[in-house]
Amino acid sequence: MALKDILYTVEEGFWLGGEEHFLAHVDEQCLLVFPQAGEMHGVHSRKDVAATATPSNRWRDLRISDRQFLQVSGDVVIISYRADVTRADGEPYSALIGSTYVRREQGWKLAAHQHSPI
Repeated sequence: MALKDILYTVEEGFWLGGEEHFLAHVDEQCLLVFPQAGEMHGVHSRKDVAATATPSNRWRDLRISDRQFLQVSGDVVIISYRADVTRADGEPYSALIGSTYVRREQGWKLAAHQHSPI
């Protein structure tokens, strides 16, 4: 499977998966940039980010489009895309997403993740 496909599969898991997915795929520290009120912003530990993936706040009906992929170096990749999804409370949500991955000994890990609501 191509690296692009692997990372988009990992990314989908952040929307639809649980805490185990986050623990497996988030780097030791991760920069989050969410402009919505009450969301996380700043550098957070893997454990703190994973703790947000509770069954009560999971997404559904995810549609990813306009996929972009930029390999900055052998160890750094940035992806971006449009996400159209339904919140756990039933509200629709659309955003442009940017994620940066770094290659570690254990594989590719999410180091930064940003939302720009549409």
